[in-house]
Amino acid sequence: MEMVKIKLKDGSIREVEKGTTVYDVAAAISGRLAKEAIVGNINGKTVDLSYPISEDSELSILKFEDEEGSHAFRHTSSHIMAQAVLRLFPGTKLAIGPAIDNGFYYDFDTEHKFVPEDLEKIEAEMQRIIKEDLKLERFELPRDEAIKFMAEKDEPYKVELINDLPEDAIISFYKQGEFVDLCAGCHVTSTKEVKSIKLLSLAGAYWRGDEKKKMLQRIYGTSFPKASLLEAYITMLEEAKKRDHRKLGKELNLFSLMEEGPGFPFMLPKGMVVKNNLLKYWREVHEREDYVEVETPIILNRKLWETSGHWFHYKDNMYSLVIDEEDYAIKPMNCPGGMLVYKTELRSYKDFPMRVGEIGRVHRHELSGALHGLMRVRAFTQDDAHIFMLPEQIKDEIINVVNLIDEVYKTFGFSYHVELSTRPEKSMGLDEDWQMAEDALQGALESLGIDYKLNPGDGAFYGPKIDFHLRDSIGRTWQCGTIQLDMQLPQRFELTYIGKDGEKHQPIVIHRVAFGSIERFMGILIEEFAGKFPAWLAPVQVKLLTIADRHIPYAEEVYNTLKRSGIRVELDVRAEKIGYKIREAQMEKSPYMLIIGDKEVELGQVSVRSRDVGELGSLSLDFFKSNLAYEISERALHTNFEKNE
Repeated sequence: MEMVKIKLKDGSIREVEKGTTVYDVAAAISGRLAKEAIVGNINGKTVDLSYPISEDSELSILKFEDEEGSHAFRHTSSHIMAQAVLRLFPGTKLAIGPAIDNGFYYDFDTEHKFVPEDLEKIEAEMQRIIKEDLKLERFELPRDEAIKFMAEKDEPYKVELINDLPEDAIISFYKQGEFVDLCAGCHVTSTKEVKSIKLLSLAGAYWRGDEKKKMLQRIYGTSFPKASLLEAYITMLEEAKKRDHRKLGKELNLFSLMEEGPGFPFMLPKGMVVKNNLLKYWREVHEREDYVEVETPIILNRKLWETSGHWFHYKDNMYSLVIDEEDYAIKPMNCPGGMLVYKTELRSYKDFPMRVGEIGRVHRHELSGALHGLMRVRAFTQDDAHIFMLPEQIKDEIINVVNLIDEVYKTFGFSYHVELSTRPEKSMGLDEDWQMAEDALQGALESLGIDYKLNPGDGAFYGPKIDFHLRDSIGRTWQCGTIQLDMQLPQRFELTYIGKDGEKHQPIVIHRVAFGSIERFMGILIEEFAGKFPAWLAPVQVKLLTIADRHIPYAEEVYNTLKRSGIRVELDVRAEKIGYKIREAQMEKSPYMLIIGDKEVELGQVSVRSRDVGELGSLSLDFFKSNLAYEISERALHTNFEKNE
C-alpha cells in the first residue's frame, strides 16, 4: 500500500493511502467538516472533493465561507438553473453561466421571451432537480471530440468557446442526470447540496460582451447552504433598493440621468454642493501632504496615446475624433497628460518625491447594458495623483499613500479590505521591472501589517496595483482607491532626472486615486447614508420653517445670521400647516430643522429638530450656530448636540 503525506492548513501532517479523495480526508478529520466541505485546494489549485490525491501535497478543505467554496457552490447553482431551463423550454441554446459575487447567472438563446413569472417556474424546477440528488461527474475529451460532442447537442456557443482553445487542449465537462455542460469546474458533489436558491432578475446581455453580436437573455440568481443566509441576503437587497442612489438622487434633486446622454450624468445644484465639498476635502488633505495640483487637456492627439500604449491596449474603450485631419482621443485617464507635465522642466533627484494631483474629467466607452446610475458611467471626474520618485523612495511613498487613503475612508466611516493584483497576460514591460514593482507593493503592505488578498494577473497593463474595497453599512463592497506602481510610462515618455552622479536617470511613478470616480463615490455615499448626508456634506444643512406669517420677520433674521456664518440654509415661509412643512423637510433629509413660532420670536430662540436624534428643544441661536459650525468643521458623521444647553 503506497502512502502519501498531506500537510493541512493548520500545519499538521497526515499520511493517507495514495488515491484517497479530498472528501475522504475531510471525513477522517471530522463528520462536520465533511458535511460543510465544498471543494479542496491542493498545492494552490482548486479541486473537487472527488479529486484523488496522488502525491505529497498541501491541502486546504474549503467551505462556503471561503471564496473558492462559495464560487463552486454557486457555479453548481448555475448548472442547475440551466438544466431547469432546458427541461421547461426545450431548444434553448446555452451560452455561459458563471458564479459571480453573491450569486450566479446564465445567458440563454431562446425564442421564448422570459418574463418574471417564468422565474417562479424555473425556480420550482430547480428545487425538483435538487431533490433528485443528481451526482456531478466530471469527464474530459480531446478538443476535436469535444467540438463534435457539443455540435451533436446543437450548442453553437459551446462549440465557439471550444474552438478558441488550443488544439492540444483537453476539454472538461460536468454531467448531472441528463444535463451536460462544458465547464472547467469546480462543483459540489451533488445537486442536493444546494439548499436555498432564489432567482432575482432578468437582463439582456450581448454574446461575449460584443454589442455587434446577438443579444441573449440573462437570468440572475443567488444561493446559500442555509435558508437563514438567503433570508438575510434578501433583506439586504430590499434595504439596498430603499437606498438606491438613482431613486434618492432624483428625489433629492442631486443629479439627473437623461436619454440625451446615456452614461453622461447631469449634476444638479444640490449635487454640486456635495461634489464640491468632497473636492474641497480632497484638496485640503493633499495640500497638507505636499501635493501640487495641475490640470491637463481632455483631448490629446493619437501620437500621445500611441506613446502611452492606450491606443493599442485600450482603444475600444476610448472616444476618438479627427481634428485638422489628425486623429485625437478624449482622455480615458489622466496619466499620459501627467507625464507631459513632468517633462515641462528639467528635474533633479532633489525634486523627489514629486507629488502631483489632478482632478480630471475622463471619458470611457461603456456598453449601454453596463451603465448604472453614477456607479458605471461614460464620463466622470477622477481624483488622480502621480508621484515621481527614486527607487529607494518607493516603499515610503506607498506607505504614505496607504495612510492617506485610510484617513479618507475613515472620515466617511468606511471599513475596507485590500487586494494586490499582479501582471496581466496583456501587458508591457520587462519581467524584472514587473517583479521589482510587485515586490515593492507587497513589501509595503507587509510592512504596514495589512492583510491582503492576492489577485494574480489582474493588474493594469503597465504595472501591478493595490485596490481598496470599501464595505458599506449593509455589507456590500465597492472598489474605489487604487495604487499602481509604474515603470513603463516613464520609459515610454522618456522621463528623466539628473541624479547625484550628474547623469540622467529614469524616475519611477505611482499612480493613485482615493475616491476613484468622484461621481461613483457620491453614489456610494448616497446609498451608505440613505441620502442622509452628514452636516458637512448636506446640500441644505438647515431647513427653517415658520408656523405663521407673523413669524417671517424673525425667521428672516435667523436666516441671514446663519447665511452670513457660511451655513447652507433654506427658508420655508409658505402658508402651509407646520406638520406638512415638517414632513416635506424630513423627505429632503436635511440634518436640522428650525421651527419658528410665537415662543421662539418672544425669547429670541429657535426650536431645533435633529434629523438623527429628534427634538432638541428651544436653543439660543448662538448656541445652535456654534455647535453646528463645530460639527461641520470636524466633518462629524453624527450630530454633536446635546438635548439642552
